[in-house]
Amino acid sequence: MGAGHARDNEAMKNILRNIPENLPEELLESLAEDSNTSIKRIVSKGHTTDWYDQDQHEFVVVLKGAAKLEFEGSRYQEMGPGDWLHIPAHVRHRVAWTSESEETVWLAVHYTGADVAE
Repeated sequence: MGAGHARDNEAMKNILRNIPENLPEELLESLAEDSNTSIKRIVSKGHTTDWYDQDQHEFVVVLKGAAKLEFEGSRYQEMGPGDWLHIPAHVRHRVAWTSESEETVWLAVHYTGADVAE
């Protein structure tokens, strides 16, 4: 088997499937991680969060739905499908709003090291 092909025994997964109908809390699922990097699926529906001040950088993309992030200093960023942000370590931020009419599915990568290209 050539490089880049999944092994025969690995089941195909889909980040937009298997979303619980009832989401009393934001759903966080670890997809992959090592000592320097974690990749998570986050599913929100009408959820907000407390303030984050993270030790790692964060790359976040909205795959489905809509959200609004708030950054310290009352700066807001609305996000929809395909929108992504790079949030440097220790930049205080929170989820101020997510759609109540549909799930918002995020892919979040937390990592140490070099910043991503803007």
